[in-house]
Amino acid sequence: MKLPLSYSFRNLWTRRLTTILTLLGVALVVFVFVAALMLSNGLRIALVSTGDDDNAIVIRRSAQSEIMSFVNREQANIIKTQPEVATMSDGGPVSSSDLVVLILLLKRENAEPSNVVVRGVAPSALAIRQKQVELIEGRMYGAGLQEVIIGKAIHERFQGCDIGGSLRMASAEWKIVGIFDGHGTGFDSEIWGDVEVMAPAFRRPGFSSVTLKLRDRNDFGVLKTRLESDQRLVVDVKREKDFYDEQSRMMANFIGILGTTVTVIFSFGAMIGAMITMYASVSNRTQEIGTLRALGFRRRSVLTAFLIESVFLALLGGVVGIAASSALNLITISTMNFGTFSELSFGFSLSPEIVGKALIFSVIMGLIGGFLPAARASRLKIVEALRTE
Repeated sequence: MKLPLSYSFRNLWTRRLTTILTLLGVALVVFVFVAALMLSNGLRIALVSTGDDDNAIVIRRSAQSEIMSFVNREQANIIKTQPEVATMSDGGPVSSSDLVVLILLLKRENAEPSNVVVRGVAPSALAIRQKQVELIEGRMYGAGLQEVIIGKAIHERFQGCDIGGSLRMASAEWKIVGIFDGHGTGFDSEIWGDVEVMAPAFRRPGFSSVTLKLRDRNDFGVLKTRLESDQRLVVDVKREKDFYDEQSRMMANFIGILGTTVTVIFSFGAMIGAMITMYASVSNRTQEIGTLRALGFRRRSVLTAFLIESVFLALLGGVVGIAASSALNLITISTMNFGTFSELSFGFSLSPEIVGKALIFSVIMGLIGGFLPAARASRLKIVEALRTE
């Protein structure tokens, strides 16, 4: 004979206090677990979405980031004139030779200094990155002028970063004339200006990278093979999305490992709490268990009923933990990008995959925490259980 599911659920409701306490313990563990995964996922999204599959980026061979890369002007011209590169109406290539440097700015909330990426770009920078970047306030910087536009995250988080203000860079004042929205990408945490003005100001004879828009994204393999085998060039060619994915991988993995470690430690407490709750349930229901066995319910049915209670309790705690962690979607934080050692703003991001992992994790906690008490309940002898007062 099988025990009905209503039996298990009714017993949880009868012991409301211990049920709620155990549920909250599980919810806390799941909250920490989901928060760590959301943080890692948010970082990956911020950097991966910085790239576009239609774009290719060219950097010096073996350079780990644009900060470490150098492409001279002759090489940049060779790269931009490849037949796979899309062209504008005037026949010029849709490309941007970028110069990437770091400066120190003071944060608004605590006046602490932090590295910020300054990117010197070509006039076609907005055209090549139109899917990621949109000018939302002010105007574009003037060609040949010491003017800059700033990312939304820079405007919100750093002192003096307002339209009409100025930034001190390379021993000169640069006027802020516009604010752009990077839509949650890494560009939100950058400052852009005319590369032909910034290069001499920062005493850089060449560029950090060259970004190209492809005529057809399927031409990437042909372009990569030709450029990397060209004896005049010593470069690596990557899809822009893959490049930024690599930039996020180390830090995202670090956050994921750290969060998982903390979660595992907390989960032992949650499983012990579930185990104590179920052991108490067995002790309080010894005669009831004996009666069930006397009525013909098998050991397996009793074991299953108690496991269902434990798993359902853990699953309910998991749902509460996920619901609580979903509020983190509203929070934006900043940290150091290990790839560039600069400030990077990003948010928590909940995904269906994370929800699935959290629910599976909750079920596992329920099974482990409830198995021993359930096994004890199923092994109780009928006569001894009925004699218990």
